[in-house]
Amino acid sequence: MRVVAGSARGRRLSAPGGSSTRPTTDRVREATFNALASSGAVDGARVVDPFAGSGALGIEALSRGAAHCTFVERERAGRAVVEANLAATGLGDRAEVVGGDALVHLAHTQATFDLVLLDPPRAAADWPTLLAVLVPRLAPDAVVVVESDHPIVHPTDGGPWSVMREKRYGGTVVQMICARPIPGGGS
Repeated sequence: MRVVAGSARGRRLSAPGGSSTRPTTDRVREATFNALASSGAVDGARVVDPFAGSGALGIEALSRGAAHCTFVERERAGRAVVEANLAATGLGDRAEVVGGDALVHLAHTQATFDLVLLDPPRAAADWPTLLAVLVPRLAPDAVVVVESDHPIVHPTDGGPWSVMREKRYGGTVVQMICARPIPGGGS
């Protein structure tokens, strides 16, 4: 696993041991971030990677010009790998690594984010709750990247989310979604 592009391009990244972490492949990360970059969603963005694992998604964002990334990782070993990867890439000065549960962090932080990178453990993903907790944390025009084994938001749902882009890579589906404006104001 390596950083695909940007200031840390080509730097190798470590992954936490065990089977609970499923790092996004270089191919999927490259395609996703190329699409994000072409839409202007990365440069200068405030990013959160709430299920950090190795930190590869957030590190890719930082390498491509994001202003700051908050990495949330429940496992101590995972946090150590994220910190080591940040040190190896020289991107630690624009990052914060937080321990604990992603939902709890998102529910209690006062920060707002321009880019959210969601790749939770698939068996434990409570998508409706996770997406609901995110809404107040989103800056205007924020983009949420959802990685799963199936589409999470469907264009015909009529719910609070709009699908900007959807692409399947083998067994992985990546959706770029945004919150629809609330009638009468708000975001």
